[in-house]
Amino acid sequence: MDMGNKELIQKFYTSFSEGNAAGMVACYHDEVVFEDPAFGQLKGERAKKMWEMLLSKKGGAAKISFDQVHATADSGAAHWLAEYTYGKQNRKVINRVEASFKFKEGKIIEHIDSFDLWKWTQQAMGLSGYLLGWSSFIKTKIQQTTKAKLDAFLESQSSQ
Repeated sequence: MDMGNKELIQKFYTSFSEGNAAGMVACYHDEVVFEDPAFGQLKGERAKKMWEMLLSKKGGAAKISFDQVHATADSGAAHWLAEYTYGKQNRKVINRVEASFKFKEGKIIEHIDSFDLWKWTQQAMGLSGYLLGWSSFIKTKIQQTTKAKLDAFLESQSSQ
């Protein structure tokens, strides 16, 4: 087992739980590929900026915990849990995520988060999420919305 990669994953999630986007981004390779059900696939700078955007919005209100971290020289995995409120209704969301990683040059080159999007939409969107959250239409709509929010965040950063 390569302790360096295990420690890298632990640093990533410790930074996440502390609201430290810079610490998270420091774990990513410049050519990182991130993917999850809510954002779809993001590469490089967009993947890094997504974490900055998410942490800038939470204001420390999210509770992040992680465990089951393991890694080899090439790949790794972890289980993490996010607890936060979402949307105008401040609905409580508990998202259980399985993360898988690949490494290159001592950094994370690939990060794939898997979670039950239907379960997430039920919590985040209430009845409409329960009724429609399983559909590919809703998944596409969520990805369009998150990407638009990321675009707006990037735009606001470049104008500062």
